Amino acid sequence: MTRIGFYPGSFDPVTNGHVDIARRATKLVDRLVVGVGTHHDKRALFTAEERVSLVVDALRPVADETGAEFDVTTFDTLTVTAAREVGAGIIIRGLRDAGDFDYEMQMAGMNATMAPDVDTVFLASSPETRYIAASLVRQIAAMGGDVSAFVPAKVAESLKRKYSA
Repeated sequence: MTRIGFYPGSFDPVTNGHVDIARRATKLVDRLVVGVGTHHDKRALFTAEERVSLVVDALRPVADETGAEFDVTTFDTLTVTAAREVGAGIIIRGLRDAGDFDYEMQMAGMNATMAPDVDTVFLASSPETRYIAASLVRQIAAMGGDVSAFVPAKVAESLKRKYSA
């Protein structure tokens, strides 16, 4: 039986923290589906298509390195609905700090009630990436700062182009 994990997020933009969680998630599943959320209430910096392209580019080396099977998709439904649609038995979530933990525990409880057949697995961020947040990356990039330590190279280039336009 193939273990499928669903790693949802806005990935606006994908960061080195996301890459770290995805790499470590491959140890838990046979196939990892990264779900790029396209929520109607959120105004993203990058389009869904741009985010998918950046995620594919960022995770291709992880797939090559780990031999993992990766897929990237978009979703605009409940996370548990999207997880079920791709056949996932677990939802992967990264935790940076206690604030993330509190929020994610609430979401995991709600998701478990709606979809008891889908478990949530938390992966603690590695010390090297724990402080990275996509919102801070966007803020630094918007102010002309160098974000190359926080995101894959193609993402840094895309942010520079986005904010210089």
